[in-house]
Amino acid sequence: MSSFVTMALGLLEFAPVIAKLVGGNESGDVAERIVETAQSLTGTNDINHMRNTLRNSPEAQLQFQREIDKLMVEDRANARHRDTSLFQSGRRNFRGDIMVLSALLGLLGCLAALTIFKMSLSGEVIGIVSTIAGIFGSCLKDAYAFEFGSSRGSKEKESHLIDLLTGALKQSSK
Repeated sequence: MSSFVTMALGLLEFAPVIAKLVGGNESGDVAERIVETAQSLTGTNDINHMRNTLRNSPEAQLQFQREIDKLMVEDRANARHRDTSLFQSGRRNFRGDIMVLSALLGLLGCLAALTIFKMSLSGEVIGIVSTIAGIFGSCLKDAYAFEFGSSRGSKEKESHLIDLLTGALKQSSK
């Protein structure tokens, strides 16, 4: 594992999404960008000093999280571009299709089991199967979010909240 990947994983507590970003094919490049972002915000190359600076500076922590969110958006855009390129060349993304189909079948299987065996299942089993159905439903939600993107209203609300938090942080530091 490269030193950049190790350092990037050391910053997980400030942006858990780093684990998703560093897990891909270009993990070394992404990890390097994450570490460079932390270095520019903290002014140090030492991972322990970076972490302490981010812990003690809510503004730096917020800025770091914003930069990581931008990387996540770029990563998702690259994946969408790959899917578009595949479609335009007359090919399909079978991996994505299999993932969505598996989530759909899992959800339908759980719902069928709850419907068919409702009378003979204990409350604990119903709870477990319902939880698993929720996980499959969440997978489908993520697939739709990937395919169609976040709603504009959601993005505006998120931007507004970030602005409010930044203003509150500035007020509290005065």
